[in-house]
Amino acid sequence: AYIPEAKAGDVRLFLMNGLPLARDGNYAAFRRVPAKGDVRSNIHAAGTARKVKVTATMLGIADMVRPKLISDGMFLVGLDIVGDKLLEINVFTPGGLTRLSVMHKTDFATSVIASMEEKWTLRQAYGDAMPNSRLATL
Repeated sequence: AYIPEAKAGDVRLFLMNGLPLARDGNYAAFRRVPAKGDVRSNIHAAGTARKVKVTATMLGIADMVRPKLISDGMFLVGLDIVGDKLLEINVFTPGGLTRLSVMHKTDFATSVIASMEEKWTLRQAYGDAMPNSRLATL
């Protein structure tokens, strides 16, 4: 079904280990605004990225999908949200962190790398006895 709020674009909100990715007081989130005359807000389809205020509704959506993401061992994903609806969970290529780092003057990648290093250390200590779904909750 068509969602009228989509005219203003969608919001890409990044989650890491099932939680909204934040650093230096900034959420890793942006609004993807469609080019004039296009319904697609994808950046590769001439959409543009704009700052967005993360709302309680967006955080509620993140809370709703957190258990499934963790149980599936999803480390870094991008939620695409329009209004109060989740359109898509990008699990393979949640692009936009570099754009966000420039937009917010915040290096979100540092948080991602630190978490990956921590997972690697735990993996070395526990081996296969601790699956990624468990690592995601630590």
